[in-house]
Amino acid sequence: MTISNYNQNPFTSFWWAGFECTDQLNCFGNRVDFLDITGHLALCDADYERIRAFDLQTVREGIGWSKVEKRPYQYDWSEVQYLMERGRVHGIQQVWDICHFGYADDLHPLHPMFARRFAALCRAFVQMYRDLRPDGPLVVTPINEVSFISWLGGDARGTQPYTTNQGFAVKYGLMRAYIEGIAAMREVDPTVRILTTEPLVNMVPPLHPDFEQIQQAAEAHTNQYQAVDMLAGRMCPELGGTEENLDILGFNYYYNNQWVIPTFDFLPWLNEGNDPRWRPLRSLLIEAYGRYKRPVALTETSHPGIDRPGWIRFVGEECRAAIEQGVPLWGVCLYPIIDRPDWDHLDREWHHSGLWDVHLSRAGQPPARVLYQPYADALRDVQQRVGRNRSVEVSG
Repeated sequence: MTISNYNQNPFTSFWWAGFECTDQLNCFGNRVDFLDITGHLALCDADYERIRAFDLQTVREGIGWSKVEKRPYQYDWSEVQYLMERGRVHGIQQVWDICHFGYADDLHPLHPMFARRFAALCRAFVQMYRDLRPDGPLVVTPINEVSFISWLGGDARGTQPYTTNQGFAVKYGLMRAYIEGIAAMREVDPTVRILTTEPLVNMVPPLHPDFEQIQQAAEAHTNQYQAVDMLAGRMCPELGGTEENLDILGFNYYYNNQWVIPTFDFLPWLNEGNDPRWRPLRSLLIEAYGRYKRPVALTETSHPGIDRPGWIRFVGEECRAAIEQGVPLWGVCLYPIIDRPDWDHLDREWHHSGLWDVHLSRAGQPPARVLYQPYADALRDVQQRVGRNRSVEVSG
């Protein structure tokens, strides 16, 4: 792909829907499968009809690595192909996560064969996809939220490899696989589009900080870009990263993405106290775009509970302002579009963070969908003001 291709927007709609697709091992070592738990696999046709009613024509889906590759280098694409076909029938564009927090049963990011196996998976996926869909754009996220999952598995023991003080080593292993995966996909299809999906955060020092605290917070804030810097070859060039790997920069932003170092106290998203350390979302998007000069998407955003309408209005206004200030913002993904439970405690109350809540039906039946009308009303209002012009060009 030449540099001139980067300003070609491949997305069907500005507003997207994200279906929670994690297949990770949770903190107790239990495999979760959110495509099944949320009922999306069983209710895919109805889910796609629902989102079409809100002009959400682009979706984020995931292949579920642990289900696709039960034995090394042997792939079962039946579930993925089913989702592909439902997308074709309903006219839905699917953006695919190859790895959304879950790995094959016999792998983790510190395993010596991890990168090789992941690259083979990426190659096989693109070959399968292009055999069935030879035309049209293919947008792929190789590994979702490297920065988060490397902390969760490498420092917090929340998933594989269940270690502490190994976050950077896990990140290094994931990015080796990420880079080799892109190379493998482009061997099959040089036109494949790469969508990164990394947390967008603001880390700040305590009030009235000393010099050391200022430095510590600034370093932590800058470290959020390590994964993308590795991808571009700006950091750890021995991994083989290159600027050609940077394509569409996806950022995930939630109500709790700004916090104090080292206490990890959150800055309230409404900033009712006018805290000078709080930053508008627009400024974080401008910072990220200025660092890489690539088109941007907000690939995950949501708020639990009754604040959902206020949150989407806030996000819409910030995205509109970022676009007006020159950021080529190509999409906003409501994630999750269907409510989800906690990974570690599936039997507890669900988050109530989707456009649709769920009603847990009888055992063996998928959860029924219940539209949260205040969120729906706010979304329709925001859609009238933000994103109607899909073709925002890249400058610089």
